[in-house]
Amino acid sequence: MSERIVITGMGAVTPIGIGVDGYWSALISGKCGIGPITRFDTDDLPVKIAGEVSGFHPEDYMTKKRISQADIFTQFALAAAREALEDITIINPNRSGIVMGSAVGGIRTVTQAQQQISSAGNHRVTPYFMLRILGNVGAAQVAIVHGLKGPALSVNTACSAGADATGLAFEKLKAGEADLMVAVGADSILCPLVIEGLHSGRALSTKNNQPKKASRPFDRDRDGFVIGEGAGVLVLETLSHAQKRGAEIHAELLSYANTGSGYHITAPDPDGKGEIRCMTKALKKAHIAANDIDYINAHATSTPIGDRIETKSVKTVFGECSNQIPMSSTKGATGHLLGASGITELITCIHVIKNGMIPPTINLHRNDPQCDLDYVPHKARKMDVETAMSNSFGFGGQNASLIVRRFD
Repeated sequence: MSERIVITGMGAVTPIGIGVDGYWSALISGKCGIGPITRFDTDDLPVKIAGEVSGFHPEDYMTKKRISQADIFTQFALAAAREALEDITIINPNRSGIVMGSAVGGIRTVTQAQQQISSAGNHRVTPYFMLRILGNVGAAQVAIVHGLKGPALSVNTACSAGADATGLAFEKLKAGEADLMVAVGADSILCPLVIEGLHSGRALSTKNNQPKKASRPFDRDRDGFVIGEGAGVLVLETLSHAQKRGAEIHAELLSYANTGSGYHITAPDPDGKGEIRCMTKALKKAHIAANDIDYINAHATSTPIGDRIETKSVKTVFGECSNQIPMSSTKGATGHLLGASGITELITCIHVIKNGMIPPTINLHRNDPQCDLDYVPHKARKMDVETAMSNSFGFGGQNASLIVRRFD
């Protein structure tokens, strides 16, 4: 019988709070972290709002040299990893590894350098340029700081990158290749180029005059997602390793599933086949039935098509149970954190289990007729939850589902 896998550390950097406790408190209270973009001039941009991380001071978490070497997405990852690993002693570095997921990586460094060259004619780029933009540098920096010398992987699966990083870490532990794995998800894509690109693809909300109401999952008046940024980190261990070192166990990770929709580069399959197969696979691998799930954290980004297909998929998988399972989206509060969303949302599930409170889907005032499940609108709900599912569905037809349970 393979080892059970448990979660022993958590860290978060989000638009509604830095640190897991701050993040969770803000979620439960219905706080929204979306506002006008402050980092650059948006006068000529069609979208002027985002979920920015405020009050973040990298010098509080790392050395000046490391700051100079790291794009902001890596800085977020390092800060969240410091929180997650704060009370953890790495027993065997060679049996401790990392998997990090990011949708885009160091895009801000790229665009800032190009602007410097184009507008100022200054071709002197930082010698750390490549070290800031490579897809694996976030994982490498975290591994160096914390002495992780075991399996090291970086994944780029769009919006499901954080969830897939967690799943791959889970599988490394199940395969006996490590005793402890750190799963990281981080992204920061706030720059004019990305905004213009996503807007031209009609993906973003343009409710610039109502930033705190712009991200509205499942609502009839939703018009696209809002860019967010941040990082989430989880420490996963085999149960025997965690018990050997007397670790505090937050939850048990039961299963992970990944599927590709193979349908369209941006649009979900109208029948939700990839999402359906993914959730069904996760339930089967966890050896549980649909009615064993007490709460679902939805991917639900506030796009007109995506929220409807996700609702349809959940109804197909859970059947008659779907009306009895509360399902909320936290993206009304944070915006879409891309690679960070899968892990911060799994942290949400863990706190739901630990605290018996379900965070609300904020800004849900008028239900889309095709979105007719229990989305826990407006206010948090007290409820005992034993088992929860977190879904991440990304561009390219990337689907990932994770199931966590109260540790017994």
